[in-house]
Order: sequence, then C-alpha cells, then structure tokens
Amino acid sequence: MVTALLGVLLGLALLVWSADRFVEGSAATARHFGMPPLLIGMVIVGFGTSMPEMVVSVFAAAQGTTGIALGNAYGSNITNIALILGLTALISPIAVHSRVLRKELPVLTLVTALAAWQLRDGWLSRLDALLLLVVFSGLMAWTIREGLQQRADKLGQEMEEALEARSMPIGRALCWTGLGLVLLIISSRILVWGAVAIAHGFGVSDLIIGLTVVAVGTSLPELASSVLAVRKNEHDIALGNILGSNLFNTLAVVGVAGMVRPMAAAREILLRDMMVMGGLTLALFLIGYGFRGPGRINRLEGGILLACFAGYTVYLVTHAFG
Repeated sequence: MVTALLGVLLGLALLVWSADRFVEGSAATARHFGMPPLLIGMVIVGFGTSMPEMVVSVFAAAQGTTGIALGNAYGSNITNIALILGLTALISPIAVHSRVLRKELPVLTLVTALAAWQLRDGWLSRLDALLLLVVFSGLMAWTIREGLQQRADKLGQEMEEALEARSMPIGRALCWTGLGLVLLIISSRILVWGAVAIAHGFGVSDLIIGLTVVAVGTSLPELASSVLAVRKNEHDIALGNILGSNLFNTLAVVGVAGMVRPMAAAREILLRDMMVMGGLTLALFLIGYGFRGPGRINRLEGGILLACFAGYTVYLVTHAFG
C-alpha cells in the first residue's frame, strides 16, 4: 500500500511538471510557426492542459479499469468548474469579455447533455465514442475558423501578452514538447497503477478513485494556469483554460478511451456524477454568459462553487467507506 501511495504521489508530481512543459513548449512552437495567439489560447493551451486526462484515461481503458477512465474525465470536469473556477473567482472575480468564450459556454452545455444522453443505457459503445470524436472534430474546425476570423478578440490579446513574456527559442520549445509528452506517458502509467492498487487495498471502486484522487491530480495543470492567469488579470485565459479542458475531456478523452475499449458505465455515473457535472455546467453558463453585457463570476458565486465541490467530495468519500 505504501508503494502504491508513493507511486500516486510521484505520478501526480511528474504528471503536473511534464504537462506544464508540454503546453509551454507546444505554445511556443505554434507561435514560431505563425499560429494566431487566439488559436494558441483556444487549442494549444485550452486543450493541451487536458493531455494528462487523455493519457491517463486511455491507459486505464486499455487495462480494463473503466471506472478510472470515465471517472477521471467527468471528475476532472467537476473539479475544473467547482474547485478551480471557484477558487480562482475567490482570488479575483472573473470578467468574461471574449466573444469566442461566450459562444463556447452554450456549446459546452449542449456537449454535456449529449454525454449524459449517451450513458442512459449504461454503456459507452464504440459508435458512441465515434460520435464524440466527430463532434470534437467539428468543434475543432469551428474553433480554427473563429480563431482566424477574430484575431482582435480579448482572449487573443491576453494570449499575445503571455506568449511574449514566455518566449523561447524554437529548439528549446521542441525539446520541451517532446520531453513533456514522453514524461506524460510514463507518469500516467505510474499513476494508474498506483490508483488501482489503492482502490483494491481500501476495497473501494476504481470509479471513486478516478472521480477524486485521479481527477483532482490530472486537473492540477488547469489549476496552476488559471490561478496564474487571474493574478495577472488575464481573466479570459483563466476561463478559456476551463472551457477548453472540459470540452476536450467530454469529447476527445472519453471518445478516444471508448474507441480503445467500449465501457460499461455504472448507474451512479448517470444518476450522480453526470447530474452534478450537468448542473455545474448549466450554472456556469447562466452566471458566465452575460446576457446583457460581459459575463462575470463574482466571489460569492466562486464560494458557492467551492462549497458544491466540498459537498460532492465529502459525499463520495463517506459513501465509499460507509
């Protein structure tokens, strides 16, 4: 058990470090090849911070631990909204100026509804996974189109300033990208092994471990980037990280994992976890869209989101050991 715990801690630490190197190197490389800052913010940073979830869920699905594969993806979405946005809004209220992000809020709500509808029969088939990947491909095409057409968007301006402050030579950028990806794979294998061993040792389901320890751990890159962004008054980057990550988790992470191995979804995923994820996503849409002007997530709303995360986590732990 001690070895498994050390494996989880080592895997998480290495996962966070390698994810940061991967995103930083990828963003710098894209900048060298002339990608617009808005696209870098929406695609490279937004989706790149979810690479830990992707690698962990794929390895978990390949090993047959589908509870970790699904729990990691959906638990990360819950963590991103309730814990990360809640904590970020407490540090500084988040103002949403980007028109692109305001368009992504209803898209994320619809995508979450699609994910819940697919699990209504308790099964994620390869056809379901393929549909998720098709939707993700269409969303990527729309994202690229928006990024090319709206270069003056607020998110693009913030991303331009961030890239200039962290510029690096192309050789170092490529090195960080490659090294980050290799270490992501290694750390993910260590983390999945340790998480499964801990679940067996404590006699709890791998779904609970996936929803808690693994989900929070793989969301640490989003936490670090969002808190850093809001401290620099880059509010749209902070929200963009979360929206991009949740879209990537719901569509690409679950889609690829489902193509690797069709998965049975326990009934509680639909009745408990998807309901929580859907409710938080809908709440984020309502408070962040800004129907009469720029959206805003204030400190009170951030505190409520944090309280929801604490209540959900306590319920999972007490239910698992009850």
